[in-house]
Amino acid sequence: MERRRIWTKQHVQVLKELEKTGRYTAKRRYVELENEDCAPIVLEAYDWLVGHAPNRAYRPADAEYPVWASLARDTAMLLEPGRVLLELEVDPEELALIHVGKWGMILNYSYIPADEADAARHKKLLADYRVSDVTAYMSQFYPAIKREIVASWDRLFDERIQLGGSHQYGIIWELRKEWIMDVIQ
Repeated sequence: MERRRIWTKQHVQVLKELEKTGRYTAKRRYVELENEDCAPIVLEAYDWLVGHAPNRAYRPADAEYPVWASLARDTAMLLEPGRVLLELEVDPEELALIHVGKWGMILNYSYIPADEADAARHKKLLADYRVSDVTAYMSQFYPAIKREIVASWDRLFDERIQLGGSHQYGIIWELRKEWIMDVIQ
């Protein structure tokens, strides 16, 4: 099977761990450090992703969270001090594609509509209750709306549903030393 080239920006310590042990998996504490004050919000979305990602069968037992990757070199994040860009070749089956716009909606605790009619229906529901998605999600008073919001997140992986463009990232569950094609510092 032909391998897929991806790029991931990582802390230099990740490269050191790869050189020392041959592999790296993301841990909860790394996500907390990276996201600081926003960590509780981000972690709730990440916890959902861990349980629903289509490539979760490839998740090693020690991988608490996925590793994010760009699908093209020119969409990889800019380097900053203490970071490296790893160019990797991976088995495409181990890579799950994540629609950037829809992932942003999940991070904002928003509903991902199936189509325009569904978006209008959900908008009316919120108006009838005089709440926003985030209020319904964070409050204990709207459990049915919260369930609807969370159920809609499965559309993250439905490629037929496009919101705000088609830009995607990928997630994998580990990095392996043998996948590295180049290290950009």
